[in-house]
Amino acid sequence: MIYGNVITDPTFPPLLTGEKVAKDVDPFIKAVGASMMGCDPGTVFYAEDPETLRVAITLAPELALKDSISVIHALMLSVADGLGALGPPELAVHFVWPCQFKVNAARCGELRFKASTTEPDSVPDWLVVGLTIPFVRPESIEPGSDPSQTWLHEEGCIELTVPQVIESWSRHSLVWLNSFEDKGYQAIQDHWRAKCDSIGSDVTYPGEGTFVGTDNHGSLLLKRDGMTSIHHLIDEMAP
Repeated sequence: MIYGNVITDPTFPPLLTGEKVAKDVDPFIKAVGASMMGCDPGTVFYAEDPETLRVAITLAPELALKDSISVIHALMLSVADGLGALGPPELAVHFVWPCQFKVNAARCGELRFKASTTEPDSVPDWLVVGLTIPFVRPESIEPGSDPSQTWLHEEGCIELTVPQVIESWSRHSLVWLNSFEDKGYQAIQDHWRAKCDSIGSDVTYPGEGTFVGTDNHGSLLLKRDGMTSIHHLIDEMAP
């Protein structure tokens, strides 16, 4: 939060605990290491970086990996809601499968995720989801040099700070995580699809064809030459 000209650390809702790391530390790697050591689920690691939001949350799934991995789409919805609550009315947030964001039609951030197992039918001991959102355009990049990439401050969010967005994202995360826990992917699927503006369009990743939607595990359905193939969300896990 901001008090006067002082930016303070974010505060977190009940069930979540924040842990700050230095600017040169990757919160995602930190969270994976802490999970391996048995840290409590609901721990949110965040970098002390005013120019780029870098945060990771530790989770303890109760379902097999094939059923729990799509929780990353619930956390994408919490990003959209968090930015929607703070940003200007004209701010448009959309999704790119598997876990990238677009702000006003240009790429702006992504999720990473890693579990303790890669076996689809095994229940993971832990699952870590990391979020990166760029706020400030680096001076080395000329304005407009790459229209496919943007930064929040370039899109009218000049007053937003990293701690504010972390707070908003964490609050909305609890809402979407509860929905996912109660009803699974079907509780969020339609909401995620509504934010994914490439459904029905031709894509080149993870293969060439028409992106026709997601299955009930969040995997991509790709149609080409009259045949539909499935590209599994598990295969997009960080190494």
